[in-house]
Amino acid sequence: MVRLLADPARAAIVDALAAGPACTCHLVEDLGLSQPNVSNHLRALRHAGLVKAEPYGRYTYYHLNADALDAAAAHLTALAARARATSDNRREC
Repeated sequence: MVRLLADPARAAIVDALAAGPACTCHLVEDLGLSQPNVSNHLRALRHAGLVKAEPYGRYTYYHLNADALDAAAAHLTALAARARATSDNRREC
């Protein structure tokens, strides 16, 4: 998940979708990316479960999957807590 969001274009798409649902044409206009580029990034984000697609007439609107983001944040928070708690533990070689 972290690697997926490390891409600047994907991070920008996720940030834009945090403001509310948008279709590809909105993201192209707002982010200055090409339509094929936005579509490819949306496909990767959908495949990872971070973005959901919702057909609306002739268009498809995309929105963030808040539950997936919450789960990822909780996992990263738990890892950070575990790292802090075990930072002085060294295994013998």
